[in-house]
Amino acid sequence: TEGDFYLLSHEGIQGTSRPCHYQVLWDDSDFSADELEVLSYYLCHLYSRCTRAVSYPTPTYYSHLVADRARKHHNELANYDGGSASAGSMNELTDNQKRDIKKVVEEGVKKAMYFV
Repeated sequence: TEGDFYLLSHEGIQGTSRPCHYQVLWDDSDFSADELEVLSYYLCHLYSRCTRAVSYPTPTYYSHLVADRARKHHNELANYDGGSASAGSMNELTDNQKRDIKKVVEEGVKKAMYFV
């Protein structure tokens, strides 16, 4: 189909590159299939931590970094409030405690800017 394509946007060492499979789930942009492929290809060249092209578009790398940072903030607060560092401590929190943690994390990073 038009919204289903493979893209190899980076070079590998002796055959180690694997193409990335893309599927367009929803398209409000009215881009053609070729334009989406070109946009995806160009976005693979914008990652600031790497001097070469990466395997999939840069916004996904950055969203992964932000989600990891948010998880660390959340876990630090959960361990501090719950007093336990065990993996099961998250299941022992009440809904009110979870809401309080979410509010503190959201307020704490509202105006913060993370650098890569």
